[in-house]
Amino acid sequence: MSRLSLSSADTKIIKVRSDAKGRITLGKLADGISSFMVFPQPGGSFLLEPMVEIPAREKWLFENKGAIESVKRGLVQSAKGEVRSRRSFAKFVNEKDE
Repeated sequence: MSRLSLSSADTKIIKVRSDAKGRITLGKLADGISSFMVFPQPGGSFLLEPMVEIPAREKWLFENKGAIESVKRGLVQSAKGEVRSRRSFAKFVNEKDE
């Protein structure tokens, strides 16, 4: 499992307090995050790893190494302006997802 590492220049310490039920609120720190994995650490601390969820119908893409690499390659090519054609996909607008 990979973890995002921040350089010490990017990190800042934020103090949060729990409510009467032991809950903490992360507020804007959790923008765009749907859940967290909690990893208990030696000494009683916890490491929170932010998670995002995807629709089940898109799961196949992340499980298919060839497909996801192709998408990543296409995004890089597109960012560089290496677009070969600009076909319209308008005819597919009303199709239902499989």
